[in-house]
Amino acid sequence: MAPSLLVLAAGMGSRYGGLKQLDPVGPSGETMLDYAVFDAVRAGFGKVVFVIRRDFEPAFKERVAAKYAGRIGVDYVCQSLDALPSGHVPAAGRVKPWGTGHAVWCARDAINEPFAAIGADDFFGRDAFSQLACFLSRPGEQRSRSSGGAAPAAFAMVGYRLDRTLSEHGTVSRGICTVGENGLLEAIAERTAIDPSQLGRGDLRGDQIVSMNCFGFTPALFGSLDGQLSAFLDARGAEPAAEFYLPAVVSTMIARGEATVRVLPSGGEWFGITHRDDRPRVVAALAALVAGGEYPDRLF
Repeated sequence: MAPSLLVLAAGMGSRYGGLKQLDPVGPSGETMLDYAVFDAVRAGFGKVVFVIRRDFEPAFKERVAAKYAGRIGVDYVCQSLDALPSGHVPAAGRVKPWGTGHAVWCARDAINEPFAAIGADDFFGRDAFSQLACFLSRPGEQRSRSSGGAAPAAFAMVGYRLDRTLSEHGTVSRGICTVGENGLLEAIAERTAIDPSQLGRGDLRGDQIVSMNCFGFTPALFGSLDGQLSAFLDARGAEPAAEFYLPAVVSTMIARGEATVRVLPSGGEWFGITHRDDRPRVVAALAALVAGGEYPDRLF
C-alpha cells in the first residue's frame, strides 16, 4: 500500500502576516506546497490529505486541487475548534487553533495507511520524502501496538542540523532532539527564541538534530493521540492559547514505550519562511535548485 502525505495547512502564519501556504516562491509561481507534493509524488506517495480551515477552504481548493488532478489523489480535512473528542467543548472565547497534534487527530478518519506528516510552509527536500517513503514501505517497520501489549509502533522522523534551520531575520522555535546511539529518538525538547548568535553558547550547538515536524507514522498513532488529546483538554482546555503539539505526543509515546522513532538524518537542505524577510532567500534557493536540475522549471 502506497503511503499517504498529510499536510498541516491550517495555520495562518501570524508572524509572516498572511497565508504562507499560497505564497508563490518558485520560478513559475510554485508554492512550498507544490514542492512538497512534487517530491511526494516522485517518492511514491499515493495520496495527499490537506488539513485546512473552513474560513479559507474555497481559496485553498481553487488554487490547489486542480493542479494536482491526475498526479496524486487529493483529500481535505477541516480543523475546527469544536472538532474534539467526545465530552469536550472549546472554552468560551477561544479563537486560537488547538495545534499540530489536534490537526493530525482531525485527519484520523481520512488515513488508513502509513503516512508522512509535514507542515505546509516548509521546504523539506527530495531526500526527506525518499527516506520516509522507503521507511513507510518496509513491511518490517509496519508494526502496531495493540491493547494486548504487542511490539511498539515503528515511526520515523527526518532530522535536520540546527544551524541549517535558523533565520537571519528573527528568532525561531525548534524541537531539540536527543538521539540514542542506536539512531532512535529519545526525546524532543521545545526551545523558543533561538537565533544564530546563540550557537556555541550555553547548550546550543550547530550540529544538534532538530525536529521540523517531518514525521513518518502508521495509523497506530491515532489511538494514543486520542487519549493524549483528551488528557490535554482535561488539564488545559480552559486556557485561551494552549496548544497540543505533535512533538509532545511523540515524546510521550516514546516515554510510555508505545512507539520507537527512527531518526532519518536529512542529506538535503531545509528552508522555510518564518519571517517575511526570509522570503528572498527561499526564492533564490529554489531558483538555484531548478537551475541545477533538481526540479523542472514548472512542477504542475
